[in-house]
Amino acid sequence: MEPPFLLKIAERRLSTGIIPKHCLNHPLCGMKIDIHMHTPFCGHALGEPEDFVEVAAEEGIELITFTCHIPLKPDHEFGGPRIRMEPEDLPDYHRAINRARMLGEELGVKVLTGIEAEIFPDEAAMQSVRETIRKEPFDFVLGSVHHQLPGYRFWLDRQGLRTDPQIIRAYFRHLIEGIESGLYDSISHPDVIRIYGTVSPFDPVAYKDEIVEVLETLQKHDHCMEVNTSGLIKGVFEVHPAPVILDWAVERNVRLTMGSDAHTPEQVGQHFDEVRYMLKEKGFDKLHYFEGRQRKEVPL
Repeated sequence: MEPPFLLKIAERRLSTGIIPKHCLNHPLCGMKIDIHMHTPFCGHALGEPEDFVEVAAEEGIELITFTCHIPLKPDHEFGGPRIRMEPEDLPDYHRAINRARMLGEELGVKVLTGIEAEIFPDEAAMQSVRETIRKEPFDFVLGSVHHQLPGYRFWLDRQGLRTDPQIIRAYFRHLIEGIESGLYDSISHPDVIRIYGTVSPFDPVAYKDEIVEVLETLQKHDHCMEVNTSGLIKGVFEVHPAPVILDWAVERNVRLTMGSDAHTPEQVGQHFDEVRYMLKEKGFDKLHYFEGRQRKEVPL
């Protein structure tokens, strides 16, 4: 007996004609999932969670996960308004996602609750991150190095890391440390160091050794890496990670999650069709999502 949300997906696909003939007996075949998006709780996104659900339904996306930025201590360099929610916002965040979940049940969109957590070489900040992840009932935890925020740039300066090669190598080393920590389910926008001005844009091939070490660590720890389509609308205008990095990833059987990093409802599922096609062309055949921190697999 299939779970109710899968039956709802199958019913909607059949009624709208979007289910391929070869998938009639498998409601998850070719399932579209978007498991990275933000709400106004993080201070720099627009639209209520229900708005994101409605767009997902319109776009044929059958599972979404909200991933607002994790709270940190108010006096920390990564805190403050317009960056992330405060710790006292978490109950309201869960309530808002639960309201969206009820709408999703009506529209055939499964709604899950996640968080985008920091990977940061500061023990005080990471203690806050660990405590929140441990106590909150998240389905999914993304791990991110936000090099563009003042806290990370202050850390780089304090460590005397000022040249582009030094900063780039430190960034990829921090991704490895995040993977090895076991705190996260997927590493988000893994080459975002290429944009936002901390370093000059660079060709990933110039740092192939460092990037391959990240990919091999992902494979060793059976960890997921995110394909983030927001890269196509900013910076160097390439998907995160860059196509060449995805070539190296498929060679190493790296598991993928996929997210739009939507900060407005209109961005839900942005560029998914072209990126999904690219992934299939490169040899990927599945994506993953997490429910109750348990990984689940869907055909691409």
